Amino acid sequence: MTFGSTISAAFAALLRNKMRSLLTALGVVIGVAAVVIMQAMGQGATAYVGEAISGLGSNMLVAEPGSPRTFSPHNMGIPMFTMADVEAIRRQARDVHRLVPINTRSLRVVYGANNRNVNAAGVTSDYFAIRQWNVVTGRLPSVDDNRRAAQVCVIGQTVRDKLFVTQDPLGLEMRVHDISCRVVGVLESKGTSTFGIDQDEVVFMPFTTFSRRIMGTDRVAMIMFSPVSADRLDSVKRQVTAILHARRHILPGEDDDFAVRDPREIQSLLESVTGILTLVLAGVAAISLVVGGIGIMNIMLVSVTERTREIGIRLAVGARASDILAQFLVEAVVISSLGGLAGLGLGVAGAYAVAKLVHVPYVAPGIAMPIAFAVSVLVGVIFGVFPARRASRLNPLAALRFE
Repeated sequence: MTFGSTISAAFAALLRNKMRSLLTALGVVIGVAAVVIMQAMGQGATAYVGEAISGLGSNMLVAEPGSPRTFSPHNMGIPMFTMADVEAIRRQARDVHRLVPINTRSLRVVYGANNRNVNAAGVTSDYFAIRQWNVVTGRLPSVDDNRRAAQVCVIGQTVRDKLFVTQDPLGLEMRVHDISCRVVGVLESKGTSTFGIDQDEVVFMPFTTFSRRIMGTDRVAMIMFSPVSADRLDSVKRQVTAILHARRHILPGEDDDFAVRDPREIQSLLESVTGILTLVLAGVAAISLVVGGIGIMNIMLVSVTERTREIGIRLAVGARASDILAQFLVEAVVISSLGGLAGLGLGVAGAYAVAKLVHVPYVAPGIAMPIAFAVSVLVGVIFGVFPARRASRLNPLAALRFE
């Protein structure tokens, strides 16, 4: 019996029981689709994290007081930086291009009858250059504003929409904490960050104004800096760390009381977490492939029992045991292969729909698709062997007498 005739016989047998064949393949369809969707969503989440970190400004570093082993910038008893530290870095770190002292606080802002809590910060003009953040209307705080400690500010899109509603905020005065501030610009929308924070619910003031009028101190909570070129990022980190070691009198072997954060580290950590979760979820989804394989084996065993007389007749007229084995094995592989192809289509469509629903980039699962299909075929082979062997070992005389 040729391979072509074996395949024809297998298809004919499956078409005689269309509904049963369809339901048998359904387990494989769901399993493959689930694996494809999980892989696509994992890659989409990784791409989303990368885009979000880039939105923060990938070519930058941030120094903050506190242990390098935690992400809490305000550890009790650890002194903040000073403007002398900022100037020392500016003078001594040869690969630093821009340098920004930053103070932040959650404050209530008021305009007319509207008020809300926002993230307020005091920065210099270089902050917006590092973050690549421009205004859609008005201007950014200038060097002269910082020198004069001018009571001006720029606001995010959310603050404009919620506080000023339909009014043009430029030139209007609002109250930030207990001081008046004239709005000179409205920033581009940044949207929600990776951590679920609305980046547009912000107010920025000149650093000197914020420090003197709101913080009441010349201490610095955070220092942001960018290198002269992207390939000098690690060099800048080493230079700044060495300068702060000397400034804060940290001896070799002692624990640092500050951290120089690199957004690449955060991105690597988040990508590692999403990668592990993707593998775990894909593994769970792959279990349904095993369940589908068990379904194939179960139905094939039923088919062997139903077709015992047919098998006996074929053996009696000269069919070899290997022909019977091949036919039933091909039937199992055909079911799993068709289920795998349908699962790939369903998985791609499902991944696209879910990506749109949860607002993450759609990324084609790539290598996961051929792997999922190959596994579906392998499932057909593995779970089809036992029923096929059972069919090929039937006694022809006993099979002919079977009722």
